[in-house]
Amino acid sequence: MRRIATTFALLAALVSGCSTNTLSKDECLTVDWRTVGYEDGVAGYNGDRIGQHRKACAEYGVTPDFEAYQAGRAEGLREYCQPQNGFRVGASGATYVGACPADLAPPFAVAYESGRELYVRQHRVNNANSQLAAKRRDIERIEHRMTSTGFAVIDPQASPEQRAQALLETTQLAERHGRLASEIEQLEKDKLRWERELDEYRNEVAYAR
Repeated sequence: MRRIATTFALLAALVSGCSTNTLSKDECLTVDWRTVGYEDGVAGYNGDRIGQHRKACAEYGVTPDFEAYQAGRAEGLREYCQPQNGFRVGASGATYVGACPADLAPPFAVAYESGRELYVRQHRVNNANSQLAAKRRDIERIEHRMTSTGFAVIDPQASPEQRAQALLETTQLAERHGRLASEIEQLEKDKLRWERELDEYRNEVAYAR
């Protein structure tokens, strides 16, 4: 079951980013269209996927067996469109393209949205961490530069014009440093709140499941 779950998640992540060259020449010439349909169903592809296969195989004179493909895809979708997989697809950030049949779509969509909400909350925390890291690097660069310009302000070897320019740059750097410090302080507060909300949501989802 763990292997199947991992396969679902990996295949679902590929739904929105695959090339139209879905099959090679050898695959087109030896393909079992029911198996191809099943694999596409398990991956959650929508109905126009067979058009990509048709295009890939046309130059080799191969036409897909539509009935066999559709039968395999329907079978694969019965596995893909389970609520637990819907949650995994949503939590991975993958896109659901509305491929599930009518009897399975509602519970799958509910589970998908639940997983998607988890993904959004986690992404918000990750993004805050990335922003904090970038702003702290900026702070370090500014402080390093302020040390240099500070020395230039009091350098007896510098001309009045050079000291004035150094003083202006130091003032500008200090203002930028202050803004960044305020942004970091606010972002740290936001991150703590978002982490708390993420933990609460995880607990809520775990309880519901």
